[in-house]
Amino acid sequence: MENLTAHNGEIDLHVQVDGEGPTLLLLHGWPDTGALWSEMVPDLVAGGYRVAAADLRGCGLSSKPNETSSYRMHHLVSDVRSIIESLGVERVTLIGHDWGAALAWAAAAHLPDQVENLIALSVGHPTAFYGAGFAQQRRSWYMMVFSQDGLGEAFLRKNDYEVIRHWSGHPRAADIIKELERDGQMSSHLRWYRANVAMDAFVVDPPVLASITVPVLGIWSSGDFALTEQQMTRSEDYCENGFTYVRLDGFGHWMALEAPHEVSKEILNFLRPRDDDY
Repeated sequence: MENLTAHNGEIDLHVQVDGEGPTLLLLHGWPDTGALWSEMVPDLVAGGYRVAAADLRGCGLSSKPNETSSYRMHHLVSDVRSIIESLGVERVTLIGHDWGAALAWAAAAHLPDQVENLIALSVGHPTAFYGAGFAQQRRSWYMMVFSQDGLGEAFLRKNDYEVIRHWSGHPRAADIIKELERDGQMSSHLRWYRANVAMDAFVVDPPVLASITVPVLGIWSSGDFALTEQQMTRSEDYCENGFTYVRLDGFGHWMALEAPHEVSKEILNFLRPRDDDY
């Protein structure tokens, strides 16, 4: 296992790398770090892949700028480009969960020459997400709270972090709370929302990305408290080179921790035919 640091201007990005073979770049979401993938990495390495799990901007051991504008999506996509370059490869398969999935969709749209495949866990294409109607809007209420400076932090800390411990059902709640209270991460994580979720996000027209031209696998779990199935299945409309959909029944939002072997199996089943043809 190797630890490397990718540099994007003044931003340092911590990446843990293991295994050999085609490179998979793993992008976590809120409120996680690269540790989200710890249960899946051994399966993917055993499957014949080089696996790179990044701490994204504002998270874990990576840089945590204080300016909300530093977390706008084009900066995050630039981070992905820098990580790919630091890995010394021309192309990677992107695997993202939650905000990491949203970033993976954006990176696949804007860096098509550096992305081989896209695997999105939980979160569908941004246009499908914002266009999924009231059912999705109702589940996304917390985004409006998180996007307010100070209010999001107070909300998360209220009643001994009950939002993280109970509402979200995070399998590693105690570890997550400890990490969020280290190095100002309670706020730096929330800057992803503040930089990229406008207050009128659900009443204006959905965002439009460049076409997704790489093969895509979308995985959604039936117990997800935050995301509807429709926002994932309708992602097919924005994928020009194929969209494979997998539904995992009986698991919640954090499928990488609740069902790591099942998720790894689906990823390997998706990738192997493509790598054999390459």
